[in-house]
Amino acid sequence: MKRIAILGATGSVGSSTLDLVEREPDRFNVVAVTAASNVEALADVARRTHAELAVIADPRKLPALEAALAGTGCRAATGDAALDEAACMADLVMAAIVGTAGMKPVMSAIKAGVTVALANKESLVTAGSLMMDEARRRNVAILPVDSEHNAIFQCLGSRDCNDVARLILTASGGPFRTKSVEEMAAMSPAQAVAHPNWSMGAKISVDSATMMNKGLELIEAHHLYGLPSEQIDIVVHPQSIVHSLVEFIDGSQLAQLGPSDMRIPIAHALAYPERMETPCERLDLAKVGELTFEAPDPERFPALRLARAALEADASRPIVLNAANEIAVASFLDGKIGFVEIAARVETALEKIDVAAPTSIDDVIAIDAETRARTSERIAA
Repeated sequence: MKRIAILGATGSVGSSTLDLVEREPDRFNVVAVTAASNVEALADVARRTHAELAVIADPRKLPALEAALAGTGCRAATGDAALDEAACMADLVMAAIVGTAGMKPVMSAIKAGVTVALANKESLVTAGSLMMDEARRRNVAILPVDSEHNAIFQCLGSRDCNDVARLILTASGGPFRTKSVEEMAAMSPAQAVAHPNWSMGAKISVDSATMMNKGLELIEAHHLYGLPSEQIDIVVHPQSIVHSLVEFIDGSQLAQLGPSDMRIPIAHALAYPERMETPCERLDLAKVGELTFEAPDPERFPALRLARAALEADASRPIVLNAANEIAVASFLDGKIGFVEIAARVETALEKIDVAAPTSIDDVIAIDAETRARTSERIAA
């Protein structure tokens, strides 16, 4: 039986993970679960799975969590040390905490030799070289859960990238794929989070609308597979059926197809190197009818240009990119800035914030904090 820790157990990826593991109680044992602040949902998950440890990120919520778990045998905790403990007590950790808050427990899991199912793209975007170097030293597997990177992982199989010509990440184009810049400028947060294909949280849904998610995935793919920026392409595929492709040096391409259901890549990571059944609707290509592809428009989606430039600069630039984007997206969701200002605020941060490349996780955290503070100040000014 595989021992599982779920970081971010009450979010969309965490909920999908639970849906799968609870269907096979003889195969998976959930030993630790975490959440940001939702005590009721976290306590429910801990009781259902008979978890040994439940960690709430908000320390003010710890008394409520302790009360909710009284008599269950599940220990309630809070703080960074407890989060690290949760990440290290399993055979596999599902890393689904959104944002850079998930970075330190992922690194702790790697150092403990725990297999990481990575749904937190910000960890590799901000500290990719540090994390992948540590994973190689410890011989720890990093299993990508993002549908695009999981698709590439499946297409590659046991091959390395020596015979790979390029990776091709597919993008849905989000809800504003056909909108003009003028139309996008007037879009509301509710419109931005209404993704046409995927059910996701608010932040990642906005990233899909700006296509920053694809820029972050470009950086993540570089770290996962070791290919330079010029060997990683992006193509818009509105149906979200082809999840990504690998082109080999002989000109052939392999693609991974499936319905738009995150439980498929999650199941692949949970069961790897085996497979497991899922309740997902089966893909009917005749019903789909057609698959279309188009080049992304760099004028309407400048986030792609910013992300590629950050990757091609130095290791500090992706940290600035990611932190500024998180602040800008939060400001947009709060109604403080308009939709097209998100990328503009990120570009300003990349131009104005000059810091040295990080040599440690502490450096990453410091650059992230400085970028957040300075970006927030500019938005408030």
